[in-house]
Amino acid sequence: MKKYIVEFIATFFLILTIGMTVISPGIGSFAPIAIGAVLMVMVFMGGHISGAHYNPAVTIAVWLRGKCGTLEVPGYLIAQLLAAVAASATVCYLKGGIEVEAMQIAVGPALLAEFLFTFALAYVVLNVATSKGTAGNSFYGVAIGMTVMVGAFAVGGISGGVFNPAVAVGISMMGLSAWSSLWVYLVANCAGGVVAALVFKITSPNDPGA
Repeated sequence: MKKYIVEFIATFFLILTIGMTVISPGIGSFAPIAIGAVLMVMVFMGGHISGAHYNPAVTIAVWLRGKCGTLEVPGYLIAQLLAAVAASATVCYLKGGIEVEAMQIAVGPALLAEFLFTFALAYVVLNVATSKGTAGNSFYGVAIGMTVMVGAFAVGGISGGVFNPAVAVGISMMGLSAWSSLWVYLVANCAGGVVAALVFKITSPNDPGA
């Protein structure tokens, strides 16, 4: 149960930060820095307890890699999605009355952008947080947070820089993204996590659990 509590708390603050920094009055082009930073500190906070997934796509990748039990997966996903609902409701309360305009995305570019950087995020997580070659390292939180920050800067204008199905649900609830676009994130993010796990298995065939 403690794993799921940590996953809920960290995912909640990740999505809360997204909403509070993006919705007016937000912090404009500095939002990716705050989002990457909160993910970084939450990874350091809960990595030793839950593995610091905070993202259904990462959970899928870690499960396929062999570092998350099949029976644990539903608990992770439920905790992450409940956190998305709670964080979104909190943002809507705190920013009540502010008009929010949903981002309009082009399906093809958004699919590719979300796939590429979700793959990058999941692949970084697998290598810095689950690999025997980096066991006991002290940099994994920075690496993971910076990956999200870089992705948000690089393709945020194309897809919103989501890279996380729970975040996709959250921004849909906040009105930052149209519900009709949700499938784009679900497909691209989950595919990115699956491919990251497959590539990890190819590049690290002797890693326990791979």
